[in-house]
Amino acid sequence: MSINLNGLYVISDDILTPKETILIQVKEALEGGATIVQLRDKTSSDEEIEKLVLDLQELCRKYKALFVLNDRVELAIKLQCDGLHVGRSDHHRVEEIRKEYKGILGISCYGNLQLAKEMQDKGADYVAFGSFFPSLTKPNAAVVNKEVIKNAKKELNIPVCVIGGITSKNANILINEGANMLAVISDIWKSKNIKKKCEEYTNILKGK
Repeated sequence: MSINLNGLYVISDDILTPKETILIQVKEALEGGATIVQLRDKTSSDEEIEKLVLDLQELCRKYKALFVLNDRVELAIKLQCDGLHVGRSDHHRVEEIRKEYKGILGISCYGNLQLAKEMQDKGADYVAFGSFFPSLTKPNAAVVNKEVIKNAKKELNIPVCVIGGITSKNANILINEGANMLAVISDIWKSKNIKKKCEEYTNILKGK
């Protein structure tokens, strides 16, 4: 499949996208134009989410979207997930992961451009910066200066994802700095109409 590392990147949440409804919610997001979907499950065991991972990946493929599994390196390798995203706890083993994992690899770099350059050199397919605004999902996350996006676009050869407190009202600020992907959690899943909210972002990203 051809991978488009641009557009609306929706990330699941243990509370806002419970297992009972996550597939329906993700389908609505995909119908609204989401191009990337990340499963971020901080509570279940690998065994408990194995079927969900495969179901989400299949659903994303139907919509020609990228499915990304958060943090669970061994499971992503075992199930041959299309995408894997890792953060601080795995930075030290990115080279080792890259040797074993063949899909799209994304790395959280917070506000650190030097780290992003290192991760690019070690095989990252995209990097994520944030939080750019106070975040409901990670209330203790440090707020990052948006200058890092502009600088990253000058110095990196890979796409840039932005995250943290993004809403349809402030998204343009980050797009104007050059962000390729908008990663959104609360503003999507708390919406009464997920599809419509995703369409709103899709139109913002297209400059409509």
